[in-house]
Amino acid sequence: MSNNTEPAGTSRTGTGSDQLSDVLNLDALLSEDELNLRRTVRRFVDERIRPNIATWYEDAVFPTEIVQEMGALGLLGMHLEGYGCPGRSAVEYGIAAMELEAGDSGLRTFVSVQGSLAMSAIHKWGSEEQKQHYLPGMAKGEIIGCFGLTEPTAGSDPSSMATFARRDGDGWVLNGSKRWIGLASIAQIAVIWAQTDDGVRGFLVPTDTPGFTATPIQGKLSMRASIQCELSFEDLRLPGEALLPGAKGLRAPFACLNEARYGIIWGTMGAARDSYEAALAYSLQRQQFNKPLAAYQITQQKLVDMLLEIQKGTLLAIHTGRMKDAGTLEPVQISVGKLNNCREAIKICRDARAILGGNGITLDYSPLRHANNLESVRTYEGTDEVHTLILGNHITGIPAFR
Repeated sequence: MSNNTEPAGTSRTGTGSDQLSDVLNLDALLSEDELNLRRTVRRFVDERIRPNIATWYEDAVFPTEIVQEMGALGLLGMHLEGYGCPGRSAVEYGIAAMELEAGDSGLRTFVSVQGSLAMSAIHKWGSEEQKQHYLPGMAKGEIIGCFGLTEPTAGSDPSSMATFARRDGDGWVLNGSKRWIGLASIAQIAVIWAQTDDGVRGFLVPTDTPGFTATPIQGKLSMRASIQCELSFEDLRLPGEALLPGAKGLRAPFACLNEARYGIIWGTMGAARDSYEAALAYSLQRQQFNKPLAAYQITQQKLVDMLLEIQKGTLLAIHTGRMKDAGTLEPVQISVGKLNNCREAIKICRDARAILGGNGITLDYSPLRHANNLESVRTYEGTDEVHTLILGNHITGIPAFR
């Protein structure tokens, strides 16, 4: 078992690192309420995630015991209004995502699956009865949800999904499969997308329904402190009221995916920042050839390059969040942030690991864990290639997806 307490110098409770690393004074762009929220979530990460994350990661355990703690902090569905949801701003949600992912991508992913995907689907497309029934408990963490869109042969192209729901009297019969579905084995309610004779529709499926099977995917090298599952539906019968009445066509799940993609813009910068800070602290302490690593020009170049990309990526996140709060954010702009910040974050984490040398491959330090997690974050909610083609279509007017 690895040491599950990260070395001195990686804690985010102090202010010295902020003052040295926020060279553009981006904190000046945040309100006092936003800064207070950051302090609250950062404290939660320092106290509840950092001391345990290496063990959770090594043992491939998702800590269900902190789910209701997250609910009590207002982190679940925090950008949604009404029905017991916190109703915070897009920027506040982004700040929380950044701090959570500085702890671990798996924990931020839980908040995203619960709030940006499952709860958003119900909030956007559900009936009043469905909203009243599920959202208050989900906001408290008493009910866990999952979101089933991706299939074994339909990842980047969900229009080719094979899962099908056919009408049967007043109800539905669901058959098919899904893959890489977060939280499914611990969820009580699943938002499942399926083809029908009327196009793609969304359904609320209690996970104890006969014919529903969730099997956790084993042997993961990434997102180990999280849960992803294979789902299968075998003649699964649903009542008519299981249908999400407002969800028609792929625009419905895509609207939820854009909520999740937005959170990734912020979250990846949290992983990058934590890796940078671990490398900076190590380089100041580690002696080689009678002086600290930080005294060497190559090390300083690596640290400066990391800092520049973190500052630019964070500025991009803040700007994107302000547009979202103003109601002016377009999907293509979300693609800019998702593509750029994922790509830069994973490079930062790898470069941070290099500064740590051989010690960096252990769970005593965070950068390689973050880099491994970001392989998943970079892939889900649209790969680099997909977001590149979205942007390519935008600037040329020519779709190149097929």
